[in-house]
Amino acid sequence: MKRRNSETVLVQKSFIAGTYNLTHTTSRLWKLDGGVIFICRGGTARVSIDLKDYEIVENAQVVLLPGSIFRIDSLSGDFAISVFSFPRNMFREASFRMEPGFFGFLKERPYYVLPAENKQAADGLMQATAAIYADKENRFRNLIAKNQLQCFLLDIYDKSYRYFGRKQIEGGNRQDELFKKFMALVHEFSASEREVTFYADKLCISTKYLTAICRRVNGDSAKMIIDSFALLEIKVLLQSTELSIQEISDRLNFPDQSYMGRYFKRHEGVSPKEYRSSALTDF
Repeated sequence: MKRRNSETVLVQKSFIAGTYNLTHTTSRLWKLDGGVIFICRGGTARVSIDLKDYEIVENAQVVLLPGSIFRIDSLSGDFAISVFSFPRNMFREASFRMEPGFFGFLKERPYYVLPAENKQAADGLMQATAAIYADKENRFRNLIAKNQLQCFLLDIYDKSYRYFGRKQIEGGNRQDELFKKFMALVHEFSASEREVTFYADKLCISTKYLTAICRRVNGDSAKMIIDSFALLEIKVLLQSTELSIQEISDRLNFPDQSYMGRYFKRHEGVSPKEYRSSALTDF
């Protein structure tokens, strides 16, 4: 299926940068292979990022890390964004020496509004990145873009600690720290690992203790959180690929197609085939 312009911006394999006016709505889920930083220049939009809903307003900065699942639910006719989209390998190189815990924080809090007095750096970086993207003949173009991405991430790191504080980013106690690590593992492994035991073993704690932590911090059980992200992975593949149900079952490490069908219907109330048909009709 042909992708529309905004989808191309969000899932582009090589880096791109510029300002785009988005004039349509899409309700399709997309799992990003690379990452995206964008700043809202005008208008409003409602989006979903990794199961959380956000209202994007002017001067909002959004950071979508590689592996994020993104959907635009609605937008105003004047909605415009400045975008820096980058491939996964560029992100790895630019973030190599940064603390993994910081990216766990960004994964859980990808959105904030830039105060007017502190937005100059982000605006300057976005303009410089757009300029190097437009300079197709520059032989150091990708290297400069990688350095720009590192500067962006360092600026976001600085702003995050200023706006949110060390306690929110790193966790105020051991349970908060374990929950952040659990969520990072869920983002990484939920496509193929759906048992609480897997995550508890990774964290070297019991399943009972992990569930207690999740209920205290998040309000849901560990299993409910894992299932929510696992179902999101299935929905992405049903909506955005032409893989057969069997191929999706194999890719997501289900014992067989029937097992995945029962798992999906138990949670969603419809079969994978019915969900795919409905999603394509709605789109």
